[in-house]
Amino acid sequence: MSWMGEKIYGLLGRRLKHSWSVPIHQALGCEDYRLIELERSELGDFLRRADIGGLNVTIPYKRDVMAFCDVIDQAAQAIGSVNTLVRREGKLYGYNTDIDGFIYMLSRAGVALAGKKVVILGSGGASLTAQAAAKERGAREVVVVSRSGPDNYENLDRHGDAQVLINTTPVGMWPNLEGRPVDLALFSKVSAVADIIYNPGRTNLLLQAESWNREDPGWQEDLRHGLPQEEARRRICWTGGLSMLVAQAKRAEELFFGRDIPDSETEKITARLWQDRTNIVLVGMPGCGKTTVGQEVAALSGKPFVDLDGEIVRRAGKSIPDMFQNEGEGTFRELERQVLAEVCAAGGKVIATGGGAVLREENRTAMRRTGRVYFLGRALDRLPREGRPLSQKGNLTEMYRERLPLYQAAMDVPVQNDAAAEESAAEIWRDFCEHSGD
Repeated sequence: MSWMGEKIYGLLGRRLKHSWSVPIHQALGCEDYRLIELERSELGDFLRRADIGGLNVTIPYKRDVMAFCDVIDQAAQAIGSVNTLVRREGKLYGYNTDIDGFIYMLSRAGVALAGKKVVILGSGGASLTAQAAAKERGAREVVVVSRSGPDNYENLDRHGDAQVLINTTPVGMWPNLEGRPVDLALFSKVSAVADIIYNPGRTNLLLQAESWNREDPGWQEDLRHGLPQEEARRRICWTGGLSMLVAQAKRAEELFFGRDIPDSETEKITARLWQDRTNIVLVGMPGCGKTTVGQEVAALSGKPFVDLDGEIVRRAGKSIPDMFQNEGEGTFRELERQVLAEVCAAGGKVIATGGGAVLREENRTAMRRTGRVYFLGRALDRLPREGRPLSQKGNLTEMYRERLPLYQAAMDVPVQNDAAAEESAAEIWRDFCEHSGD
């Protein structure tokens, strides 16, 4: 039995298989933390138990549990949502630590709300937290968008002047990764986007925000020349919800056990989770060494290795040249898309893709949502052609010219692989570790 004794600690919700809370709380010292899935009709009997030590509460019960609290913290009462329960001397106390995590996430990413027009997507418990935080941080105007409210997804053009956009809906969350709650093109003044979703690390909404920065890096020059950020060319600051998840858990642990935990623990756990759950994806021309380097990276990282072409061959029961010859490139590309989406969604792997995996935009999106992508470069005269249908068929120089913009669109970091595979792998692993938690 751990030092928590016989008391119950855990996450209370309805469907929790996607949750990362157990490893976070165990890392914070709560070894007996567990997932507790209940139907709404079971809440009352469970919450009356005398052996409850501390609970976190998630969708859909953040408001339901308030009826069972003997004491509700003033901040949680004002927000109208409870995500942390602690039993002390027979009484059940309700708190909201989501707001602590939310503010930590914004501060960490450099997202300021003071004097800004803030649009919040969603009207549930998480939205209440975001609304409270926006008001606390001095937002000039707060607009809540819901499916059926006065401000809804059909009249978003009324708020095209929003400066900060916050998503509190589950749109784009694992396992339904393809969604995006809104098109950022509707918001011509937006300078910051926050998405409380933590899985995947980069939702489609965040990928769109990031893409604008990648397409127009000119804002960096503007800032270097002293132009205030508000007047610089369009640059969007963005953040996902992983640091919020960890920070709210850290605050909950402080309430559970009456002890202070330094913010450095939040950063350490955030980095560890990101590193464990994020894919390392290798893209590049056929024959550039993705498989060899990927195997070396897998050995360094301890992550399982997936050779995408090998997985496609295994599932199809035939070689890639046979697929090209008998069924055509289109059939191969569709199977490649399906396998890549599945492998990437699982997370925590080293993935060596085929040379043409970047040809489809949906593939590039799948790689970037859950991974850090490395573009392996190699001199064209060193690329082998044997067993590679398109390399044999076409001009490698022309192929490279056509694909280079796509490799660049997919990548986070370029790595030249003209030396030993071990050196390239070490460079990739070093970069990956340095950016853990970004």
